[in-house]
Amino acid sequence: MSLQDCALATDLYELTMAAAYFDNKETSKATFELFARSYPRNRSYLVAAGLEQAIAYLSKLRFDEEQIAFLRDHPSFVDVSERFFDYLRKFSFTGDVWAIPEGTVFFKNEPIVRVTGPIIEAQILETYLLSVINFQTLIATKASRIVQSARGRGVVEFGARRSHGPEAAILAARASYIGGCVGTSNVLAGYLFGIPTYGTMAHSFIMNYDSEEEAFKRFCKIFPTNPAVLLDTYDTLEGAQKVVSMGLAPSLVRLDSGDRFALSKKVRHILDRAGLKDTKIFVSGDLNELIIDDLTRRNAPIDSFGVGTELVTSRDDPALPGIYKLVSVEKNGETIYRVKTSEGKGTLPGAKQIYRRYSKGRNFLNDVLALANENPPSDTVPLLIEVCREGKCVYDMPDLGAIRNHAKEEIARLPAKYKRLKGSVEAPVRLSSKLNHLTNSLWKLHNRS
Repeated sequence: MSLQDCALATDLYELTMAAAYFDNKETSKATFELFARSYPRNRSYLVAAGLEQAIAYLSKLRFDEEQIAFLRDHPSFVDVSERFFDYLRKFSFTGDVWAIPEGTVFFKNEPIVRVTGPIIEAQILETYLLSVINFQTLIATKASRIVQSARGRGVVEFGARRSHGPEAAILAARASYIGGCVGTSNVLAGYLFGIPTYGTMAHSFIMNYDSEEEAFKRFCKIFPTNPAVLLDTYDTLEGAQKVVSMGLAPSLVRLDSGDRFALSKKVRHILDRAGLKDTKIFVSGDLNELIIDDLTRRNAPIDSFGVGTELVTSRDDPALPGIYKLVSVEKNGETIYRVKTSEGKGTLPGAKQIYRRYSKGRNFLNDVLALANENPPSDTVPLLIEVCREGKCVYDMPDLGAIRNHAKEEIARLPAKYKRLKGSVEAPVRLSSKLNHLTNSLWKLHNRS
């Protein structure tokens, strides 16, 4: 069973709250917003990802009889009315969703998704939306940093074996492609999403034979058109010399260990001297944006990189602090704004829209965060678009290549200070005067009570 098809892919408290709302006859319409309270370390922007999976989930969200029986037998539901389980049998999402398109750059405290609907329905979505959007946004952002550091050289996502499970590996490959990677080693991700797939050979293939020469010969015999050869199983430079002495002409050689700067220069020299100027050098092995930035700053003769663990786990800061908070409820036709005011965890009230301002050259200037029912500020473009209306998808989802191109354009428009690999700058976001006034008045009200 796919997690997208399972209504129980959620936290227990989402369902206990749903039962409490139902048996209390709570029928209010609620608006929730999903946003990041802060950045992972050394980031100053985020790249939106995960919307496609989010829409698929809420469009398929149903409870079957086995799932309902499981909940009925759970001790938390011993006092819940049978009517609640009848309600779950007919459950589907009937609300509205607005979201930032995937590949869009955004900043902390800006809503990436806004959900409006009956409060039970909107509440139940929380866990899955946070899981899929937090993760893919985190990885897409990490990928964009690594791709930036490569300075035009290709980056392949290589992390399936290091990810936190097979499903995470697939979604990491997808998010990495959005963030700018040229492809993935994950074959299933290639099959599902049309992402280009790449691979060479493992050290075990070399070690299976009595000599490197035999391993190289046997591999190139089966793959004569575009053979890729791994050089560093024993000695990298000796491996390169063997390739040359055997008269092989691999399309690519891979270096997976050692001093990648020094070795790449020496291997390039060996290949060029033998007339193998078209043979590319591919480097892998515990790479991240800082290591790649150093290699490309020094103009190492490396054509492309394979990045695994550091990319698919965002190893330097492996969790995006995205949250899903109630911002308003509608009761008896009246909209009531809600805020949280606890220390360090305050929120902004009301359904909101993000308005982006560009220079005449279409470079990013700043954002204005305003209430959704406000008139847009002059010379701005709204970012949140309608993706679901009354439970039905109304958004023509672009293909993954278009999303990737959109992300590339978005990042290119960002001023350099937001793309630094170290440190973080303040988000270029201001509140509209109306939102600022409403926020301050509600905070004062709650702090007095």
